[in-house]
Amino acid sequence: MKIYNTLSNKKEEFKPIKKNQVNMYVCGPTIYDYGHLGHGRSAINFDIIRRYFLYRNYKVDFIFNYTDIEDKIINKANKKKITVQELTKKFEKIYDEDYKKLNILSPTKKPKPTKHIKEIIELIKKIEKKGYTYKLDDGIYYDILKFKNYGKLSNQKIEKLKTGARIKINEKKKNPGDFILWKLAKLNEPSWQSPWGKGRPGWHIECSAMSLKYLKQPFDIHGGGQDLIFPHHENEIAQSEVALTKPFVNYWLHNGLVKINKEKMSKSLSNFITLREMFKKYDPLIFRYAIISTHYRNPIEISDKNLKQAEKSLQRIKNFVKESKQAEKYLDEKLIQNTKKEFIKAMDDDFDTPKALAIIFDFIRKANKLGNGKNAYKLLQELDKVFGILKEDKLKITKEIKELIKKREKARKEKDYKTADNIRKELKQRGILVEDTKSGFRLK
Repeated sequence: MKIYNTLSNKKEEFKPIKKNQVNMYVCGPTIYDYGHLGHGRSAINFDIIRRYFLYRNYKVDFIFNYTDIEDKIINKANKKKITVQELTKKFEKIYDEDYKKLNILSPTKKPKPTKHIKEIIELIKKIEKKGYTYKLDDGIYYDILKFKNYGKLSNQKIEKLKTGARIKINEKKKNPGDFILWKLAKLNEPSWQSPWGKGRPGWHIECSAMSLKYLKQPFDIHGGGQDLIFPHHENEIAQSEVALTKPFVNYWLHNGLVKINKEKMSKSLSNFITLREMFKKYDPLIFRYAIISTHYRNPIEISDKNLKQAEKSLQRIKNFVKESKQAEKYLDEKLIQNTKKEFIKAMDDDFDTPKALAIIFDFIRKANKLGNGKNAYKLLQELDKVFGILKEDKLKITKEIKELIKKREKARKEKDYKTADNIRKELKQRGILVEDTKSGFRLK
């Protein structure tokens, strides 16, 4: 198996630290607002990677954090006149619900910084002991010039570095890129006791402390969006490798960004789409399929056109699965095994999901020519352990739907086909397809 390592900028053979065991840490969202398509993409991409390791019989420890203390959280909580805990509890539940709809497997652990203050303080103390910190009036800072390999992940030269996301410019800092490890308490902010005074952790130190607690150091894979390479992941490396004087992570994986109508998705461009907004128009698994159809490292274009195409393609797979389940014969086992082998070959090449999908459609084409077979159903169910797109749709018939069906049947008996057709269209808009057969109607 080969995976692309951001640290080396090339594909490398995957060699786990412990045989048949993969330890993964993926940076999750800051839980102060609704999740957007970028959050969904990252969660899906790393869910696929996790599922594939499971498919290849690895045991996987998968840590996915929620950031529950940060400037944006505090500002929003103060604006709404509620506590930080009330705000984060609300959005943690929302993220959990959204990820469940996207068929994301639950993480092994879902740590939050406010529950790991002790570990964070201990890690900062280790960095301080090594002489890499200094104190200003607002907190404890990390001196990046003292870490000789700073910039090795993002391939940036220290003299050219610009202050990154979430790093507020402080003129008193020794270097513009120096980052805060512990923020001293301000009015109306949550705080905890520490050797440096009451305060709260900086953003970067949180992930280092939590990954160290649950996965030790080094661990196999650290993941996240490409926007986290610098400064977040760069800073994680600097502080973690100083604290423990050994490598932090063996493989760094980063998913590409989301584009909306050919532009990068951002609030400033007013093209910001939340997962919940998207769910109103499309089944979450259609979005999941759309994500899988692009390689995880590439940027992805999300538009109505692309999502409708994803809907058609997913439906084609679903129709084939349904037909193969009802088939009476079996396909040649050689075709089944060759398809599985090609699927594994594609996924072993840096999780090439578009190629793996193409292999599935090639199999569907060949199977349809041969008249389908029961073992085709078994194969697709097996491969879906990786993709997670074939969750069976549950038909929900409400009282209102029942009334519409009764009205339609009455109109048909009275040969009022125009009314019957209008009701059929209304039902379709509600996600229910009525098929008329010789023996009556059926609902899908």
